[in-house]
Amino acid sequence: MKVYLDNAATTQLDPEVLEAMLPLMTEQFGNPSSIHSYGRAVRSSIERARKSIAATLNAAPAEIFFTSGGTEADNTAIRSSIETFGLKHAITSRIEHHAVLHTLEHLKKLGVIELSFVNLNAKGEVDLEHLEALLASKPRSLVSLMHGNNEIGNLLDLEAAGDICEKYDAIFHSDTVQTMGHYRHDLQKLKTNFIVGAAHKFNGPKGIGFLYVRPGIKINPFVHGGAQERNMRGGTENIYGIVGLAKALEIAYRDMDAHRTHIESLKSRMIGKLSESIEGVAFNGNSADLGKSLYTVLNVSLPPSDISDMLLFNLDIAGIAVSGGSACSSGTDIGSHVLNELRIDENRANVRFSFGKYNTEAEIDYAAETLIGLYKKESIIL
Repeated sequence: MKVYLDNAATTQLDPEVLEAMLPLMTEQFGNPSSIHSYGRAVRSSIERARKSIAATLNAAPAEIFFTSGGTEADNTAIRSSIETFGLKHAITSRIEHHAVLHTLEHLKKLGVIELSFVNLNAKGEVDLEHLEALLASKPRSLVSLMHGNNEIGNLLDLEAAGDICEKYDAIFHSDTVQTMGHYRHDLQKLKTNFIVGAAHKFNGPKGIGFLYVRPGIKINPFVHGGAQERNMRGGTENIYGIVGLAKALEIAYRDMDAHRTHIESLKSRMIGKLSESIEGVAFNGNSADLGKSLYTVLNVSLPPSDISDMLLFNLDIAGIAVSGGSACSSGTDIGSHVLNELRIDENRANVRFSFGKYNTEAEIDYAAETLIGLYKKESIIL
């Protein structure tokens, strides 16, 4: 059996999304900047997609800007807001996605900003009292805190963080890549200046994302060289990606309640099986707490064993695709900066299971039983 449990890295394309994209790959091939009928037809598809996304998020179409993905959207929000507003201070956490963390560290290295890190507790939860103290001392700052952590699944209280940022006139950006399409975002209620999305995290195509910019916030372009995206992002648009993104988000919202119930049951099933059968198993961050974590992510901490170094290899050979940390850092031997920050015992093996709507109970049972068998030395592959 082959089992894909790395949905926090990317998800399978929904057939409905592919169907929506195909005409833009074949029949509607015009450049949307062209004024003739071919271009106008494609331009109409882009703007319909923008309106659909805006309506889903309770925003206005003019507040949605298409990007190549979450990383570009995060970079645009951070770099352009700092440049536009002349911000000299930023606040983030040490367990942010590298799209945020590395960008801010680079700006600090260049001397553009002073960078502060909000305190975290042993579970990786953001200390909102410390956030308020930091803002009280330097109120006009950029705050960048992710909604859902891609490795340990911790959820941030966006409303509480937004209230604090508003109180101190801070610019608030949240990396919502892991929650977009899995949780509802009402942008008329949330006090965020920027949020982002990446289609491939919710069964859409890769290479397309978006940035939401709150009304009243006008930032400088991040990519120059064209008038696309209302002069905000130069370059011919990823037309079929944009249409696929809108369709994927539409489906995600349409089926969200049913998919959440299904995926939560799979996560609970995995927690139960591992807890019953592996003595000393633990769960990193809040990932085992359904009320405080992404229902799609479970980060498992396994007791020290002589198979720890080969665990992911053994699971892969058994047909089970998982991650040892963030897939965006695969191919490196640095280890997870998130788990390092939580001071997880380096002798323990850590596996991130991330679940999606196409997973089944049979797949969860197979993955759990394979992992249990490896720890009981029943099926070790050398």
